[in-house]
Amino acid sequence: MRAYTYFGNGRLQLVDKPVPALRDGKDAIVRVTLASICTSDLHIKHGSVPRAVPGTTIGHEMVGVVEAVGDGVKNVQPGDRVAVNVETFCGECFFCEHGWVNNCLDPDGGWALGCRIDGGLAEYVRVPHADTGLSRIPDGVSDEQALFTGDILATGYWAAKISEIGPEDTVLIIGGGPTGICTLACVLLKNPGRVILCDRHPERLELVNRHYPGVLTTGPDGLEDFVLAHSAHGGADRVIECGGSDESFQLAWQCARPNAVVTVVALYDRAQTLPLPEMYGKNLIFKTGGVDGCDCGEILRLIAAGKIDTTPLITHRCALSGIEDAFELFEQRRDGVIKVAVDTAR
Repeated sequence: MRAYTYFGNGRLQLVDKPVPALRDGKDAIVRVTLASICTSDLHIKHGSVPRAVPGTTIGHEMVGVVEAVGDGVKNVQPGDRVAVNVETFCGECFFCEHGWVNNCLDPDGGWALGCRIDGGLAEYVRVPHADTGLSRIPDGVSDEQALFTGDILATGYWAAKISEIGPEDTVLIIGGGPTGICTLACVLLKNPGRVILCDRHPERLELVNRHYPGVLTTGPDGLEDFVLAHSAHGGADRVIECGGSDESFQLAWQCARPNAVVTVVALYDRAQTLPLPEMYGKNLIFKTGGVDGCDCGEILRLIAAGKIDTTPLITHRCALSGIEDAFELFEQRRDGVIKVAVDTAR
């Protein structure tokens, strides 16, 4: 089969690999029907994910059809259409029992697919712990509708959940890329008093204005003053940082009111610094780290009910044979690209 593979030192290449086989009774083999390119794949390419293993097929946003399962798999069977979770987790260890599946103690626990073990920018993928890592797609939900369930939608849902959003809160989302817009969709489910989304790219703000009426949009210049003008207590009650830049990291705490919650879900190319003497008296609560993606079943139910629709994020499509051009398009942010849907059968 064809597989887009990381070879270290900024090098990715579409190569031939054997079709994966079951290795454990809890494994499933999934024929990938639709996949996508994630910003985290760019971080792997640029060496910002030290745990990424050269020789690994990248890709962790995918849906497909179950082809085979191990004898220990109970929740899915061959023929099921499934969304694949970005995280591998056993469901039984201390961290999994508390819902902290990103830190699962299994050797393949956490973000493994497309990072430490072969992922989904390929024709087939082996999914360890299939009972927790695969979610059946409801009838009537298309591949396009379900595509982002296991990664950026799971991230947005988790970010909204841990931010403790109340009905009177002003929520500021910094970053209107794919993760930011998925976060926006999930924040709106909490019915906050006001939502502000900040991004420097006009086409992203236009997409938000078109599909999420009522959300206030603005660029980063003058953001602190904009937030002060549209909040009641000297800043945003909840800030969710999805931008992943030095500037967005600083804006997150600067735009938060005292005693606010700042949730950082972005992945950075380098270390960030908090100027603690300057921000000391704000008494902020920071929540950071990788997504605990254990709500995919609920996300799919919300999609089926028409409460979440992320299909407008798909601005471009390509065949797997054209992945290198699509990756360059995505990396350079050309032609108004937000997300690329990859047809792995072509």
